[in-house]
Formats: sequence, C-alpha cells, structure tokens
Amino acid sequence: MSKKLIKSGLIVSVMTLISRVLGLIRDVVIANVMGAGLMADVFLFANKIPNFLRRLFAEGAFAQAFVPVLSDYHHKDEENHDKSLAETRRLIAQVSGTLGVIVSLVTLFGMVASPLFVMLFGFGWFVDWLNDGPAAEKFDLAASLLKITFPYLWFISFTALAGAVLNTLGKFAVAAFTPVLLNVAIIFMAIYGADYVENSAAALAWGVFLGGLIQFVFQIPFLYKAGVLVKPKWAWHASGVNQIRKLIIPALFGVSVTQINLLLDTLIASFLITGSISWLYYADRLLEFPLGLFGIGIATVVLPRLSKLHAKQSSQEFASTIDWGLRVVSLFGWPALAGLMVLAQPIIMVLFMRGEFSQQDVLQVSFALFAYLSGLLSFMFIKILAPGYYARKDTKTPVKIGIKAMVANMLFNLMLAPFFGYVGLAIATALSATLNAFLLYRGLKLNGVFQLEKTTIWFIAKLMCSALVMALVVNGLSYDFSEWLKLDFLGQVYHLIFCIILGVASYFVMIALLGVRMSDFKVIKH
Repeated sequence: MSKKLIKSGLIVSVMTLISRVLGLIRDVVIANVMGAGLMADVFLFANKIPNFLRRLFAEGAFAQAFVPVLSDYHHKDEENHDKSLAETRRLIAQVSGTLGVIVSLVTLFGMVASPLFVMLFGFGWFVDWLNDGPAAEKFDLAASLLKITFPYLWFISFTALAGAVLNTLGKFAVAAFTPVLLNVAIIFMAIYGADYVENSAAALAWGVFLGGLIQFVFQIPFLYKAGVLVKPKWAWHASGVNQIRKLIIPALFGVSVTQINLLLDTLIASFLITGSISWLYYADRLLEFPLGLFGIGIATVVLPRLSKLHAKQSSQEFASTIDWGLRVVSLFGWPALAGLMVLAQPIIMVLFMRGEFSQQDVLQVSFALFAYLSGLLSFMFIKILAPGYYARKDTKTPVKIGIKAMVANMLFNLMLAPFFGYVGLAIATALSATLNAFLLYRGLKLNGVFQLEKTTIWFIAKLMCSALVMALVVNGLSYDFSEWLKLDFLGQVYHLIFCIILGVASYFVMIALLGVRMSDFKVIKH
C-alpha cells in the first residue's frame, strides 16, 4: 500500500509542479505588467475575495466534509460489488444540485454587492474614497473588478466537487492538473487581453473568469468516463447531504480561520504604504510553491486514504499513514526552507525584477518571504494533521483550534504591524500557523489517534541537520545582493541554477550519510 501511496503522491506532485511552475510564470507576467503598485494591489485584492470563498465552498471545508461521506458511499458500493456505483452516483447528484443552488445565490450576491466587500476588506481604501484621498481610485476599481472575478467562485466550486469525486475514485492526475488551465488563461489575458479592456488589471480579472470556466468544462469528460456524471438534484434533507451539512458547518469555521487571517492582513495592509499587499502576495506565492507541491500534494492523497482506513476501522494503519505524510513533507520541506532562506533575493530578482518590478520591490518581498518561511513546516504539518480529524468526521476540534490560532494571529498582528509594517503581518501568520500545528498534533496525541515515534523524531532531526549543511553550502556559493545585481540576466540564472543543484546534491548526500533509506517511507501494516 505504501507503494500505491507513493505513486499517487508522485502523480499529484508532478501535476502540481506543472501547475506551480505555470503559476510562477503567471506571477512573473503580472510583475512585469503591473509591478507592485496601485494596479497590482487592486487586482490581487479583487482576486483574493472569491479565492477566500473558494476555500469555503470548494476545496476547503466542502472537500473536508464531502470526501469522508463520499468514501463511505463508495465503500458500500465496493462491498456490494455494484459496478454501476449507484449509491455514489446518487450522493453526487444530490450534493451537486444542493451546492449549485447555494453557490449560485452567493455568486449573484457577490457581483451585486461588490462595493460592500471592498468596504469590508479594503477599509483603508474606503476611508480614502469618502475623503477623496489618494487611495480613492483603488476603491472604485476594486469594486468593478470584483464583478468580473466573482463568477470564478461558481466555476471552481463545481471543479472542486468533480476533483473530490475523481480523487476518491483514485484518479488523482486530472484534479491535480486542472489548476494549470487557470494559470494559462491568466497568462494569455495578461499578454493579449490588455488591448481589449480598459486596463491591465481588468485583463487579468477576465483571465480569472476565463480560467474558472475552462477548469469547469475540462473535468466533465473525465466524470463521464468514470461513470459518475449525473444530473444535479436539489436534496437539502437527503441523508448524505445531512451528513455533509453537519460536518461542513464546523469545517467552514476551521478552514475560514486561515482565510480570515489573510483577509485581516489585507485589511491592515490597506492602511499601509502602497505596495504592501503586492509584496505580501509575491512572498506568499513563493511560499506556496513548496507548500503546494509537497504539503498539499501529499495531503490530497492522505485524506481519501485516511477516510477509507477509518471506515475499515484500521486505527494502527491510520496512524502509520499520518506518520508517512509527516515524513514525506519533512523530506522536502526542510531543504525548501533552507534554500529559499539563503537564495530568497536572487530568486525574486530572477523571477520578477523586470518591467514595473524594481530592485526595491525585490528587497521588500524578500523581507516578507523570510518571515513567512519561518512557518513553512508548520503550514505543511497542518495539511497532514488536519485530515486526521476530518477523516474521522471530527470537524469540531479543528474549529476550536483554528479559532485559538485566529485570535492569536489578530493579537500578533496588532503587536507587530505597528513596528514592522507588512513584515509584521507575515511574522504573525507564521506564528499562528505554528500554534495551529502544535494544537492539532496535541489533540491527536491526547485522543490516542497519533503520536510521533522516537524514530520519526530522530528521522526529522537528520533532515534538519542535512538542510543546515545544505544552507551553509549554498550560502558559500552565493553572492552578496550587490554582486548579484552586477550580473546580467543569464549570469544570474546560471549561477542560481548552479547553487540550487549543488545545494540539493549536498542535502541528499548528507541524508544518505546519516542513514536515511527508502524503507523509512513505508506505511507499516499491523
């Protein structure tokens, strides 16, 4: 089974890698077209609101509530040897119909009430708009862009539903590849769309709309081929929908905690200097690369697996699967942390420093990235530990933990932002994530669900030592920021690749010398 898990994890990670690389290219294009100024701040704001709701209605709370119930229904079909998947198909029809009505109403409301959303989450801009201040223009532009980006919520909700179904059936590649299409659409509109709309921000907003539509349409043939393309049906009181409703309400709070924290960061950043939202965004995007590639990629495989094990009441293998997930994300997370810490500025320089993106922007983004990176492993561990609750249909405990983390984040924001500005917001996010991960682990340990073995702690210690050696090697090979600036673009790229290759090689040589073997990644069956 560990081979199957590794294969599934590799498929998801490879597809996610393609998506993340295109995501970086997308951000390079955005940086070139808009830099980190007014237009960038407004577009990133208008894109953040529907993405916040996407986490609630799509891959976030909905997936965490839907996948365990769907796994139960699919398990029944397998036990009954029902190849038509009658129970599974019925649940999908009921959920898609019910979700469809709710998301349609929310989307329509969002489009009509877009100025209200800007007022709530960009209050600094609203104050300037009332007083005809310097940021008044941002308020009007953000409200108009939200009307374009909000339908993305509708498309991505059904895309996430389809992805959850295909993942449960063991078809991970399709859902993992789908985000590539969003990035392609945004890149296309950034390059070719600006000539047909009023400004570059509007072109990117239409790219989001188009990307959502393409993602939605792309998954339909795969659902048909799997035999689970069904006619949606409103079924608010159906048994399966009731189960999901009971699970999703607390899950909404749990998932929304992180998203509310990000929106609070945006709210506070709207009072800070122009560029703050953009600097945080670019730093977050670089953080999301390893997080999405390894953390979310492995978590995508772990949740359906844990749900099946819980249905079979395989508690020891359940714990072993969580342990496997933590080992895998640690294997890649620690070197990613070390490498990004040492090479932050040259990476940002190579990726973004052209067009409207200045040398000063490189420095500002790097400061935020340093702060975010201090919580990278915590973000990854959350992705593995949280499914340990959701797979057991316990969505209340992560909510309570999430609320504590959210309150802590608010306090950290208020304590740090006055002194460190936007960097303080990034530090607060990392600290609250670390608290969240610790409390999730403690809860699993107290309930006897999972506890780190001494062998796993020692394994992670070996990885940390190897990552430290890697950081020292890369730091010795790298240049000062002023020296990097003297190189031409190709010179920067070549030396950056040279540092990365030798850094990665030194890491894997060290873990081999310290005794890390493939056998350390087996899921132990009892």
